[in-house]
Amino acid sequence: MWDYPRPPAVTPVPAPVRVEFAGEIIAASERALRVLETSHPPAVYLPREDCRVDLMEPLDSRTWCEFKGTARYFAVVVNGARAEHAAWTYPDPAPAYAELEGFVSFYPSRVDACFIGDERVRPQEGDFYGGWITDDIVGPFKGGAGTRGW
Repeated sequence: MWDYPRPPAVTPVPAPVRVEFAGEIIAASERALRVLETSHPPAVYLPREDCRVDLMEPLDSRTWCEFKGTARYFAVVVNGARAEHAAWTYPDPAPAYAELEGFVSFYPSRVDACFIGDERVRPQEGDFYGGWITDDIVGPFKGGAGTRGW
């Protein structure tokens, strides 16, 4: 992961991806993309049409990425269970990341489970980054206490 590029690269995820919350599969895709960026576990993005958008409530929150542009956030709401700021999208990404338009990423730490293939993803520590950690990703990772300024 320390040899991931800067600026980040977007590549296909080589296995099916699934996101679960409150007993529901809220997203599942065989067309997911991942963003590979130096010092970060990959963030995985699923096509919006492969997500249960009926369970996603748009929020007013926004953040800005120097590479991808302005992100917009969603809460996920299932049968009374609510996960705030559990997902995000770049509705109008910077030109170099245009392929992310129409894709949604989920924070593994804010939903019940994320999977790549049969492997359950481990969430990235902290509340800023949404990396998906699998056995083939080697740290140390940004996100934990004292790592934000690396």
